[in-house]
Amino acid sequence: MKKILALGIAIMLSAQWIHAEDTKSKVLPLSKSKFAVMGDNGEENIVDLAGQDYIVVSVREQGADGAAYAIDSDGVIWWAAVISSGAKGHETPSGIFTVFRKERFYMSKAHPEASGINNMDFSLWFTQRGHAIHMGNDDAMSHGCIHVGPKGAESMFNWAKKDKTKIVITREHYMPFAYYDLLKAGYKETSKTPAHIKAAIRAFPPVKPKMGE
Repeated sequence: MKKILALGIAIMLSAQWIHAEDTKSKVLPLSKSKFAVMGDNGEENIVDLAGQDYIVVSVREQGADGAAYAIDSDGVIWWAAVISSGAKGHETPSGIFTVFRKERFYMSKAHPEASGINNMDFSLWFTQRGHAIHMGNDDAMSHGCIHVGPKGAESMFNWAKKDKTKIVITREHYMPFAYYDLLKAGYKETSKTPAHIKAAIRAFPPVKPKMGE
């Protein structure tokens, strides 16, 4: 079992095999590892990622957490981080994807930084349309990517595996399933905890893990 790292949150499939690339609530967390994916045709598929490495991103929108959670194959949330996601008109697509490309150093071609400093380092690409989890300002909304602070971006980048690690993008709260792992890791609410994280924790009662989880 991986050692749980200091939580950034405390201070504040080989292809895209099943997904719903829109901004509606299409991916519904049912447990820490199980998700209901609603297709455009109204069909519901249940996906269980137990035994796999995956990252759940609950986007920075009303009704969600504004946080990313890295879960290893043992079912342990070993990292949590505050994030920002797509601004209105550039919303991050919902879905379950696979990391198909990794770039340690990268400058956005569509939105280059005038200073010449890379603005997409530690990129984990999960759609062919240019969406990635990468290092960025976690308090500034993006053009669709997921911004994570330096520690979280580097840690998830080093851990994630190309063509293997899944990325779950949801517009629902995931905090109820993450809460007890965060407590075990030493999470404590402080004056520095972001308001949207406090709100996410209070949104729904935490779900106690079952025996063996």
